[in-house]
Amino acid sequence: MAQSARAGTAPAYLETPSKQKPRVVVTADPELDDSNSLVRYLLYSTDFRTEGLIYASSQFHWTGDGRGTKRSVPGREYNRFGADLCPCTSWRWAPGERFINDAVDAYAKAYPNLRIHEPDYPTPALLRSKIRWGNVQFDGEMEKDTPGSNLIKALLLDDEESPVYLLAWGGHSTIARALKSIEDQYGHTQQWEAIRAKVVRKAVIHPSGDQDDTYAKYIHPHWPEIRYRQQAGGVGISYNSQERVSLDDARYLRADWIAANVTNRGPMGAFIRTWGDGRQMVSGDKFDYFGIAGKSANELRRQGYVVWTPPRPKGDYLGEGDTGTFFNLLDNGLRGYRGDSFGGWGGYARAAAIGGGFAGFGEAAAGTMLGARPGVPRAPTHPFLAAAQRDWAARFKWAVTPSFAGANHNPRISLNTPRTLAAALGERVALRATTSDPDHDVVSLKWWVWKEAGTYKGDAKIAAGSLIVPADAKPGDTIQVIAEATDNGDPTLTRYDKVVITVGG
Repeated sequence: MAQSARAGTAPAYLETPSKQKPRVVVTADPELDDSNSLVRYLLYSTDFRTEGLIYASSQFHWTGDGRGTKRSVPGREYNRFGADLCPCTSWRWAPGERFINDAVDAYAKAYPNLRIHEPDYPTPALLRSKIRWGNVQFDGEMEKDTPGSNLIKALLLDDEESPVYLLAWGGHSTIARALKSIEDQYGHTQQWEAIRAKVVRKAVIHPSGDQDDTYAKYIHPHWPEIRYRQQAGGVGISYNSQERVSLDDARYLRADWIAANVTNRGPMGAFIRTWGDGRQMVSGDKFDYFGIAGKSANELRRQGYVVWTPPRPKGDYLGEGDTGTFFNLLDNGLRGYRGDSFGGWGGYARAAAIGGGFAGFGEAAAGTMLGARPGVPRAPTHPFLAAAQRDWAARFKWAVTPSFAGANHNPRISLNTPRTLAAALGERVALRATTSDPDHDVVSLKWWVWKEAGTYKGDAKIAAGSLIVPADAKPGDTIQVIAEATDNGDPTLTRYDKVVITVGG
């Protein structure tokens, strides 16, 4: 355990310096929703310093070692649903898999148009230089250094004093291997305390669950102080979100909207997987029936498929279960990744649950999604889902539009109220901002309280351009007030800023 933990002192965590972009490493396995999340990530690569795009394994996908070694871990999907499919030499990994390379190739075709709308798009050559292979041979394998783990290790040990955001879309084994390699090299040296403190202050893990148990088994026991940011309340765009979001939000996930705004918009749109598109990540994969159109769940079962989420109409949105790991890193004005303003399209912070992140996942999904819990109410309309989807659609439009004037761009907002401030009970806080638009669109400004992201859970009201701090608030409570500027372009686009009020005595 770290010296700081034993001494009871808080680690000296780093924040991304002002006016710099967050340093980001993506680790991903070849799941359909990882592939879709990667397309959105590349469309927003203006907002990051992409340091790594790494192939990773998980309990759902691993390559094997190529020597015929068979593996099986109890409780995985191949031994559930009444199946007994492993030990196996590999699991749901296509020979010659290169979905990360293919996504960057699609990006390269769109790049000449994208950079007209935003010059900060990284070159395809730069992105290709960041692609690595991580620990992919087996579920949770972290015994050997790999090009991917070595890249993460080098970033955590370099001299730059800014955090490295490690996005775990699959398992954590490549990240865990990087940390173990650091521990193995320095753990018994005089440098260890300083090296360990550096890693703890720099590493930030944004997980999509603990998909191979290496967080629970190695990272948390050995590096408990490393920030492990899980969110709640984010934009819901994972598998089968159509049945869980509000009816207003569901329209942005239907086939007609997806065809008009995504899949018919150039090479990046064509790369997106949708229901019934005729494609399969791994030939013969009995868990991947998403490309099959027009068959019921029972018909798919009779063909031997494991149906763990109900089939949907052809062309419907399929899912991006990993996009939430970078939604809060976007430069949309919400500053969701900063310590004084955590909360954005990806949701707000919640306590990390250690272990069991995907135990029983298949059965739980099947039970919930296939109707074992009828009558589960839809969520309220989300404050950010429609705006996030329209923003995504605008970037697909950029990808096929060779002139700046031919597409819409986000409005601008500038606060005339401090972003963070302290206010006493009953104090009136004036909310002031100015807006503009690069396309000369009309911009409307709306102020609202994001109750879930603050710690004050009562009703803080906004009237006549001001917020009065409620009398029943407690000292230290926080109130997050969102400034939302929306233009009247096509599609309508939104930009945000945020005022975080801390209640004083």
